[in-house]
Formats: sequence, structure tokens, C-alpha cells
Amino acid sequence: MATTLTERYISATIASLPPETQDDVRAELETSIADAVEAREDQGEDPVAAERAALTELGDPAALAAGYADRPLHLLGPRYYLAWWRLLKLLLAIVPACVAVAVALAQVLAGADVGEIIGQTIAVTITATVHLFFWTTLVFVVLERTGADTGHRWDVDQLAEARPTGTGRADLIASVIFGGLGIGALLWDRFRSFVWIDGESISILHPELWPWALLGLFVLIAAEVGLAAMLYVRGRWTVPFAVLNTALAVLFLSWALTLLGNGMLLNPEFLDVVLRDNGVTPETMRIVGTLLVFSIVGSSLWDIIDGWVKARRDAKR
Repeated sequence: MATTLTERYISATIASLPPETQDDVRAELETSIADAVEAREDQGEDPVAAERAALTELGDPAALAAGYADRPLHLLGPRYYLAWWRLLKLLLAIVPACVAVAVALAQVLAGADVGEIIGQTIAVTITATVHLFFWTTLVFVVLERTGADTGHRWDVDQLAEARPTGTGRADLIASVIFGGLGIGALLWDRFRSFVWIDGESISILHPELWPWALLGLFVLIAAEVGLAAMLYVRGRWTVPFAVLNTALAVLFLSWALTLLGNGMLLNPEFLDVVLRDNGVTPETMRIVGTLLVFSIVGSSLWDIIDGWVKARRDAKR
């Protein structure tokens, strides 16, 4: 015997409900559907068309069942969405970058070629990012579905204070002091030296950097101090300042990596006397050199990103 549309609809609705509630829901739906069909028939509709229209108005039985069971039909509701999004943004700002650097460094130390370094870094970083999305979201989905209470409540004490953007007098003074110390240290290493062996001075930087390469570095340091002075006068970061900061960081990166790649950054005599003559193996020297390259690149990238973040933050004020 064929079942009616109403019976099929009610069966589909209560199928996913707890057994103890199915009879009550069935009785409620039978009554409400019958009333809706009767009201449409009183307006002159055909009984079959009236039944179809009433059921269509009720909507998807799975959605109706979710309403009876107080079961959300979304992945994350408003209760945990903001906490999920804030944590996910924080993790995405830290974890993928750390993974990429770690994988690239490991591949370089293992002696991999450029293509393998790039391929492995991209593949592992993407995989780590996908896992980050999945597991972080899964934790909050479980919290959402189980109705767990984390005990976290928002209050006004959590409002973030305005963060400094490096445009104050203290930042300018610090830039001038560190710039002066940097130039002084470079001149001292060139003319007096920090290292003395058997009464003979040995410079850390390559002697052939003087004068032009070091003068170029002095200009970059002076430009950094000048940027700090302009920021102090302007009182805020802007896009042109971020562009200038990026250009200075790229110039320093090019200066350092070009000289390091050509063996012109560090004094070979210093490396021989201080490192090689004290039992430091070529493999260890290669590792130290790799770490130095990563440090230079990392500090330059951080400076660039920091400038653009500050410019974006000041633009919103």
C-alpha cells in the first residue's frame, strides 16, 4: 500500500530524532499539516495540490528535524566563531612561516639543490597549513556540537591598548644611538680591530670592503636614521615610508648576500685563525654560513613586514 506524501514527510522528519520524542513530534506534525491542508482546501485548492503546498511550505524535513532537536546546521555558530577566527589568524601568522624556514634550512643543510629546496618548502608548508586549518576547526566543531563551556568570557579589560608604531622620540633616539654605534663598530673593526692574535690585530670584516663597500653601508645606516627622523616629524607610518623602508631593507640584503656569496664579507684570515685553526670543520663552517644567511634574510624580511603592518595600522587610525 502506497504511503501518502504526509506520511513520508513525517517519517523523514522524525527518523533522526531521539526515540522518546518521535511520537510527540509525529502527533504535532500530523495536526499542523492537516490544519494547513484543510485551510487550503477551504480556499478552493485541490486536496493533492493543497497537501503538496503545505509540505513544501514546511521545508526540508532534515532542517525541520534539526529545529526540533536544537541541532545547529552550521559548522561554527556565533558562540565560538570569533575565538576560532582569532586563534586561527594567530596560528597562520606564525606556524606556516616557521615551518617554511625550518624546512628550507633543513634542506640547505642536507645539501639539496635549489629546486628540491623550493619544492619541499612549498609542499610541506601547504600541508602544514591544511592541517592547521583542519585540526583547529575540528576542535571548535567538537566544542560547538558538545555544548562545552570553555569558561572564556569577554570583558572590557580585554580591549587592546594602542600599540606604538615606532614614530616617537624614544624610537628616534634609539635609531640615532644604534646607528652611531654601528658605524663606530665598523670603523673600530677596520682601524683598531676587536681581535688580537699574538699582538697582531685581525679585522672581522674583509679588508677589501674599505672604503667603498663600507661607505655604502654607512649610507644605508644614515638613511635608516633619516627614515626614523622623518617618521618622528610625520608622527605616523604611511605607504611611502613603508616603500622606503622596504627599499632600504632590500639594499642591505643585496649588499650582505652579494659580498657573502663572493667570499668578500668576512676576513679569511679571521676565519682561519679563530675558527679553522681551532678545529672547526668545513661542514660546521657551512652550517654557520647557512645560519648567517638565514639570519640576514629573516631580519630583512621582518623589517619589511613590520613597516607595512605599521603603515596599515596607522592608516586605520
